[in-house]
Amino acid sequence: MNQYLIIKCGGSVFDRLTPDFFKSIRAIQSEGEWKPVIVHGGGPAISRMLKKMQIPTAFHNGLRVTSKDVLSVAEMVLSGSMNKQLVADLSAAGAKAVGLSGIDGHTLMAKPCTDPELGYVGEVASADPELITCLCGQGYIPVISPISMDAAGQHYNINADHAAAAIASSLNGKLCFISDVPGILVEQNGKLKKLAKVSDLEIASLIENKEINGGMVPKVKAAVDSLRQHVREVVIVNGMMPECLIDYTRGAEVGTRIFLEGEALHA
Repeated sequence: MNQYLIIKCGGSVFDRLTPDFFKSIRAIQSEGEWKPVIVHGGGPAISRMLKKMQIPTAFHNGLRVTSKDVLSVAEMVLSGSMNKQLVADLSAAGAKAVGLSGIDGHTLMAKPCTDPELGYVGEVASADPELITCLCGQGYIPVISPISMDAAGQHYNINADHAAAAIASSLNGKLCFISDVPGILVEQNGKLKKLAKVSDLEIASLIENKEINGGMVPKVKAAVDSLRQHVREVVIVNGMMPECLIDYTRGAEVGTRIFLEGEALHA
């Protein structure tokens, strides 16, 4: 039975992914048991393009306000340059890849987020995996940007973590967040130790005690949110060590596996 592996690549690691990373995804696909699907963000690249085009950026409660101009740039970057670069990287690794956005095939239907001050920032209303399963069945690796639309055709930018979780849930797949560290690291006896597995309650405590901090905080919160959206399993792995992905699909204990307290860790 084929399993879906949803690989979420954030904009913070995008420029650091090596050819070996994409070769590992191709190797996973070629082994036949797993069907890889990539979902990507791109906040830093959007910020650079907004600055280059001299489009002013406003923030509300620490989040970027997505005006019509900002949305146009976000779509250009996410569904354009970044998406096609990932497709090209996979193609160079010998894979057949297809670039999509959430708009294509109604893969992701959007609704406005609960805070209207944020403009065209959306939330996932529903996810339809049909196009993804069709492409995977024909040997393609879908590469999906989180730009989506509502029933009236209005486009929205959806948080890529939430998009990846919705897609993973719709495919009954497992979700890998790509990081630049081996997993969740905490200090014990003056040394950093990687947690092999951790629950949502433990994560809350570690954040409160500032043992998880910086850029790892949004990653672990997104992982917990994904599990609450009924994703089978979530793991944070080091994309700088591409063999980690292959090892994970073969059942090795790599990265940090995250689970909900009281629920079985295994799928």
